[in-house]
Amino acid sequence: MTTTDLQGPERLGTTPLPDGRVLGWSEWGSAYGRPVLLCPGAATSRWLGFGADALRRQGVRLISIDRPGLGASTPAPRRNLLDWATDVQHFSAARELRGLLAVGFSQGAPFALACAAARVVEGAAIVSGGDELAHPALRGLRHPDVARLVVLTATEPARAEAFFAGMSVQMMWDMVIGMSCEADRAVYTEPRFAEAYRRALEEGFAQGAAGYARDTVLAMSRWPFELEALTVPVDLWYGGLDTSTVHSPDQGRTLARRIPTARLHLEPDAGGALLWTHAEPILSALLARCAQRGSP
Repeated sequence: MTTTDLQGPERLGTTPLPDGRVLGWSEWGSAYGRPVLLCPGAATSRWLGFGADALRRQGVRLISIDRPGLGASTPAPRRNLLDWATDVQHFSAARELRGLLAVGFSQGAPFALACAAARVVEGAAIVSGGDELAHPALRGLRHPDVARLVVLTATEPARAEAFFAGMSVQMMWDMVIGMSCEADRAVYTEPRFAEAYRRALEEGFAQGAAGYARDTVLAMSRWPFELEALTVPVDLWYGGLDTSTVHSPDQGRTLARRIPTARLHLEPDAGGALLWTHAEPILSALLARCAQRGSP
């Protein structure tokens, strides 16, 4: 990754939803390019994009939306993953988006996959994505600390949500850096990236930690859709050096078996920061697969 690939939002705004809530958003790239929805990682906001140079070369209009309760988006305390897909559908209609694709990074993965399941997007790339950690297929693969949180979420969801609501900007930063491999720490602590990432976290926590807590409960619960029923193309991207305990515990192998349309990309010499170190191939592969299916 070069710092020239990391730029602040080129366009910012909010869009009202039918129920009176608003979604905060930002954009990078061509205002008339192929729209790609970024579902960002845990607790981050619309302020952190990726691959500015790649967006221009690929003709992509990257749109990052704050999930409810984060950044500039109105809270929705009882929401679920499919509610997010409905929000994106309304957002897409309001902004007259055609041929929307999605990129889901880390905790953003289940939100991007919910959009794929609801066919709100025509294809998705999951990058260093969180897995359906509560699924029986992953029992025995999860890190012990993560396994305990999955059990707590399943048995006492309100207590789990209250626990996650104790997170702060500094705690999130320390957790991410602490579980990162050397290659990822080099990316995350590069001064320009660290400044952008910290700003995205501060904006994400601007309304408190409730939005992050709800996201985490949804990510660690059973997902309300069947991955086996997905019909849109899904690219899975993982780095062989990734040491994050909250990403897929087998680097997407179980996900790839469960999703009929999945194609797994494993980069052995990369870490979990693939979104920034491999932006060009991620976007290129997603656009090419959807073009093959006759998408706009």
